[in-house]
Parts: sequence; C-alpha cells; structure tokens
Amino acid sequence: MAVSALDRRALRHGAAVALVLALPFAIGAAVVNGNDESSPWVAVLWLAALGGFVLGAGISAWVQESGYPISHGIVCAAGTYLAAQGAFTVVRLVRGEEVSWLGLFFTFTMVTIAGVVGGAIGGALRRRGIVPGALHDARPQRDGGGSR
Repeated sequence: MAVSALDRRALRHGAAVALVLALPFAIGAAVVNGNDESSPWVAVLWLAALGGFVLGAGISAWVQESGYPISHGIVCAAGTYLAAQGAFTVVRLVRGEEVSWLGLFFTFTMVTIAGVVGGAIGGALRRRGIVPGALHDARPQRDGGGSR
C-alpha cells in the first residue's frame, strides 16, 4: 500500500479524537506516577489512554474510503502517539530530565496494537454496512418493494 492510498481526512478525524481522549489520560497517568508510583490509578489512566487510541484509530478506519481500515488505524494511533510523545520527549531533554527510551518503545508498541484493534473495529463496522452519517446520507436509498 502506498502512502498516497491513505485518506488524510480520515486520519485527521481519528487523530483529533485520539488526542482529545488519550492525551489527558496519558498526562494524568504521568502526573499520578510522578507522585505515587504504586497508585492503582496509574494503570487505570494508562488503560483509558489506550482506549482513546483505540477509539481514534477506529474512527479513522471507519471514516476512510480507500479500503485500508487497519492501515488507517495503525497510522492514526502510531502517528498521533509519535507526534505527542515526540514533543514531550523534546521538552524533557531540554529540561535535562531523564527519558526512558525502553518505556517509550514499549508504549509505542502498545499504542500500535491499539491501532490494529481500532482499525479492525472500524473495518468491521464498514463491512456490516454501518457507515458514518454523511456517507449514509449520500447512499442511494432502496425502497424495498419497487415504486409504481
């Protein structure tokens, strides 16, 4: 699959959802972890962030019209994570703080898996004929019994 086969509009929609839902939970998990590493809320917030990536990837896969739902899910989740985490990592490095490269790689792997799951869900919705509202409205309506 060529990069030109990706539906940029679908990626923007999915990335916006992923950022709005996953980013606050990820920041919350980092803040809680910084204050109390043994808090059970770290895992809860981290899983909620992963859920945001799944949802964003699913929306990207559901909205796309190029026929590559899982690819859209992966690119959406991984790209959104890399953009946000890249900015956070640069800030940490400029401040002279420690960066856990292994932790970043592990989280990237989990977010990519979330993208696969979201892409599969979005693709399954499209295969079942459940399409976004604007696409549904554009489809020709069948009257079922024929018109006279």
